[in-house]
Amino acid sequence: MGLFFKKTNGKKSEFIDIEVEKLVEWNEPNGEGCIVSDRITKDGFKVGYMYREQPSDGRPDSGWRFTAGNEEDEYMRDANNHHVFAINTICNYDRDIIPYLRSEIGSAYIRVDNTKFEIDDGSKPIFIAMQNR
Repeated sequence: MGLFFKKTNGKKSEFIDIEVEKLVEWNEPNGEGCIVSDRITKDGFKVGYMYREQPSDGRPDSGWRFTAGNEEDEYMRDANNHHVFAINTICNYDRDIIPYLRSEIGSAYIRVDNTKFEIDDGSKPIFIAMQNR
């Protein structure tokens, strides 16, 4: 079962219903939480941009942040458009991220085609793709 921390306040969840399999073992000391854009978990986009920050102390935070890459600034400023999930759960939304998860803090990647990422050096556009459901 996937771990995520979403309060629904009695409302039906709008997250895409997925079956969560154990795809990765995450045993880093700070925990397995990551922040994910609703464009991935609700709208069905693949991860287009991923980066790893210094994890927040005192929280189950891996430091990973995942976006589709097509979010506008206003969308990104609204905290209601992002939620904390377990790394393994997000791997079930988009398995293409798995090879990059052990990257160092400070790493940033963009999707360059339907299955691959490259280090983001600012020279290429993000390839936007939909999940296969």
